[in-house]
Amino acid sequence: MMKLKLAGRALSAAAIAMVTLVTLATAQEAQLTTQEQQVIDLLKAIETGASEPVGVINPDQYTQHNLSAADGLAGFGALLSALPEGSARVNTVRVFEDGNYVFAHTEYDFFGPKIGFDIFRFENGQIVEHWDNLQETAGPNPSGHTMTDGDTEVTDLDQTEANKALVAAFVDDILVNGRMEKLTGYIDGDNYIQHNPQIADGLSGLGAALEAMANAGITMKYDTVHKVLGEGNFVLSVSEGTFAGAPTSFYDLFRVADGKIVEHWDTIETIPAQSEWKNQNGKFGF
Repeated sequence: MMKLKLAGRALSAAAIAMVTLVTLATAQEAQLTTQEQQVIDLLKAIETGASEPVGVINPDQYTQHNLSAADGLAGFGALLSALPEGSARVNTVRVFEDGNYVFAHTEYDFFGPKIGFDIFRFENGQIVEHWDNLQETAGPNPSGHTMTDGDTEVTDLDQTEANKALVAAFVDDILVNGRMEKLTGYIDGDNYIQHNPQIADGLSGLGAALEAMANAGITMKYDTVHKVLGEGNFVLSVSEGTFAGAPTSFYDLFRVADGKIVEHWDTIETIPAQSEWKNQNGKFGF
């Protein structure tokens, strides 16, 4: 089963090339759910300053997990007002829905270019909670991939729960517990496409990056998996751990095909000291 995100008709090679340049907001508009479109519009409002999309936020209950923002609409507004007028740019590349949650993969430019994952929880048609994870844009990586390019088409909707279970097991086995002997059971060998800006494609690229980190004395450890969300062949895991000794939030997006992980995107964000938080909800709290 496939969730169509592009018009399903025969296209010439030239037309296909043009389609690849169209942003998600235009190419996918007709196929998006109401909540997915509301999230895209809300994020775009960071750039445009439009007030109407902000109406999807529940004014009486908006729990914020971005630790740089206070709770509620007031906190959201204060975050926007800190941006110099007309300075922000927002391009949502992927958006997915899993029950009451919508999660998006977005290119931002405010106070410098960033890549972000945002998760919104809906209740009675309104957004009541928000999480995110931001990383400064880097790359392309040694294989030439950026942090956001690659496949966007949602397929295999009937495999959503199986794919979520696969990714949950992978994160627990490999990233949390380091059972590297199981790695080839999860990843499609050197057909594995990597978008982390420091790592090349394939198991060979992953191995080389881990070796380089070890030689440099840099450790990366996943301790807790807080949430796994998915739609069809795309699955997002939200984890907590440490990177180079600092408390860290890891958001990993995986694409699954035929029971194997075949593509990966991520953002890694340092969790600030609690004394710096603008709210006391914590980075996770699912």
